[in-house]
Amino acid sequence: MGATHSRKTTLPAVFAFAVAAAALGAGPAAARDEPPAVGGGSGIVIDQRATCTLTTVGYDAAGRLVGLTAGHCGEPGAAVSAEAAPDQGVVGRFVRTNHELDYAVIAFDPDRISPVNRVGTLSIAGIGAPAQFPNVVCKKGRTTGSTCGVTWGDLAGPESRTWTQLCVLEGDSGAPIVVGSTLVGMVNAYYGVGCFGPEMGTDIHAVVADLNAGSEVGAGFRPI
Repeated sequence: MGATHSRKTTLPAVFAFAVAAAALGAGPAAARDEPPAVGGGSGIVIDQRATCTLTTVGYDAAGRLVGLTAGHCGEPGAAVSAEAAPDQGVVGRFVRTNHELDYAVIAFDPDRISPVNRVGTLSIAGIGAPAQFPNVVCKKGRTTGSTCGVTWGDLAGPESRTWTQLCVLEGDSGAPIVVGSTLVGMVNAYYGVGCFGPEMGTDIHAVVADLNAGSEVGAGFRPI
C-alpha cells in the first residue's frame, strides 16, 4: 500500500561524536530536535506503514508549506513522517487527494521540517513543460535512488500522462521526474516487471493546473 503500482495488463556513532557535539554546545537531544531536510526525492512514511517519495516541496498562494506526492499514497488526514528522521514523529498530513491525476497534497508543519530543493544529486529549480521523445529524464526515488531513461511520450494516452524508461519499484511512487533541474512530472506506476517495463507518470503542469483551478490548500503552488 502506498507503493508504486505494478500492472501487467491494465493501468491501473558514538563516543567521539558525542565529545565533538558537546564541544560545539549541542548534545544528542539537540540533534534529534533539528528538523530534517525534506524535498523532492525524500522518502516519506504514511501512517507508519506505507512508504512513498515526495515529489517536491514549496509554498502555496496562502503561504502554507506544502508538498506533492502520488495520490495513491494516502487519503486526506493520513499522517506523514520523514523516513530519514523517524524520531521526529508526524511532520505533516495529507490534505487533498486527486485519484484521476493520481497526485496528493501534503500540508507540512513548518516547525517540523527544513524544506530543501536538493536531495542527493537531484535538484529542482522550477517547473517545466512535459518531456517528449527522445528527451532523457531522471528521477530520485526512496527505493531505487537516482536513475535516468528516455521519454516515450504519451503513447496515445491521456495528455496528462507520460511514459518513460525509468527504473522504478514499490516505494518510488511520487518520485520527482526532472530534465536537468526542471521538474516535469512524478512517478505513478510501472507496467510488467519493475525497472524493465515502462514507467507511467503524471505531468507536473497538469497537477499545477488542477491545483490552481480551485482555492483549496495547494492552489498557487510554487517549489522552493
